[in-house]
Amino acid sequence: MKILVNNIFTILIVAAISLFVSCENKTGQEHTSPRRIKAYVTTFTKEELLKESEITSETSDSIISVINVDSTQQYQTIDGFGYTLTGGSAMLLSKMTPNVRQKLINELFGTTNEAIGVSYLRISIGSSDLDEFPFSYDDLEDGETDSELEHFSLAYDTLYLIPMLKEITQKAPGLKILGSPWSPPKWMKTNNNTIGGSLKPEFYSSYAAYFVKYIKAMEAEGIIINAVTVQNEPLHPGNNPSMLMLPEAQKVFVRDYLGPAFELEKIKTKIVIYDHNADRPDYPMTILNDPEASKYIDGSAFHLYGGDISALSYVHKLHPDKNLYFTEQWVGAPGDFAREMQWHTENLIIGATRNWCKTVLEWNLASDLQQNPHTNGGCDRCLGAVTISNDLVIRNPAYYIIAQASKFIPAGSVRIFSNVPKDIPNVAFKTPDGKIILIAQNSLEKEQVFTLLLNQIEIPVTIPAKAVVTYVY
Repeated sequence: MKILVNNIFTILIVAAISLFVSCENKTGQEHTSPRRIKAYVTTFTKEELLKESEITSETSDSIISVINVDSTQQYQTIDGFGYTLTGGSAMLLSKMTPNVRQKLINELFGTTNEAIGVSYLRISIGSSDLDEFPFSYDDLEDGETDSELEHFSLAYDTLYLIPMLKEITQKAPGLKILGSPWSPPKWMKTNNNTIGGSLKPEFYSSYAAYFVKYIKAMEAEGIIINAVTVQNEPLHPGNNPSMLMLPEAQKVFVRDYLGPAFELEKIKTKIVIYDHNADRPDYPMTILNDPEASKYIDGSAFHLYGGDISALSYVHKLHPDKNLYFTEQWVGAPGDFAREMQWHTENLIIGATRNWCKTVLEWNLASDLQQNPHTNGGCDRCLGAVTISNDLVIRNPAYYIIAQASKFIPAGSVRIFSNVPKDIPNVAFKTPDGKIILIAQNSLEKEQVFTLLLNQIEIPVTIPAKAVVTYVY
């Protein structure tokens, strides 16, 4: 009997110790099976393109880096990743065979395993330089004016852009749309030309009404404009179309005309300023530092043809209540896949979001084999995310740059904390359904092994050489 009691006592002690150890493992750091993580790999050589791959784990001394992801430290909410749907892009889409076009739209904007989940589009208010020709919504004969906008019409956009937006939003009803003007009607400008010039002060009120009419007319077509920028590239007046708009002028226009017009007409569309390069953060600061102008402004938009992406954090630091958007970056034809994938991922997908941007948009969605259409004086080397030739579709660098994020990070996701070890730039997000996403890039010629410390869970991971990987936990 004594032996039996001793055996029972021993069993209970062992069970208690096991339970204690088990509880310690659950609350402390532990190794977890890599099967809980999926990896999607794009290599700079194009041997793998968004390929779902097995997690390769190492537990040896070769692990020298740690990426700590902490979902309790949260930053900006993401509005989306996507492209500019130029008028030319819409025209090319519209000329495809309907069932082929629908398949492409499903691939771009759907959320199935075969789709890439684009959730944000930028469009031009009037023409951009990637239309057949420059136009506005109130074009008149030379010498005529229309301050009351009696001749305002979306007529040309009803041919291609609006029908394509209707097809796209039917597939993706939650899609957000940003509108940007390249130029107002030329009769409003100091040089009466689609290229350059400035907005005449006597037409500030008419131009504010032009924005209001545009937003209401698009809404009447069933298309909601979530935000507008005041002027595309206001410091680049040499494009066709284009307009010079210095910061003081944009401040006065927003403060005294556009903002009050939106308020009077109860327009909910967000007003976003600047929409140009990161080398001039002083431009949006000039406007945001004016409290009367700032009260109408949601945030600032940036491109990266000049400057450093870190300048955006400077703007955020001084005006943390205002949002930041990354709205344009081009890929030049014919497109160097390795170079573009590396640079755009590090500076935009990772860099722009780590510097507080709610969007990352590439320029542009589609062009043909000759990078058409474009206006006389417009960009003749802008490579679309897809090349469309009749029903032929070629997927180019910008397709994969955006897809590496858009496929896994829907609107409403939140950027969360992750540290950046040497040679592994990265950014992390938490999705609305609770997934943790890490996008990491290895630009070295050799694979790298690191420990992913995910909410105190240790996961040894190998990232291939010359690759971008999206990890989904």
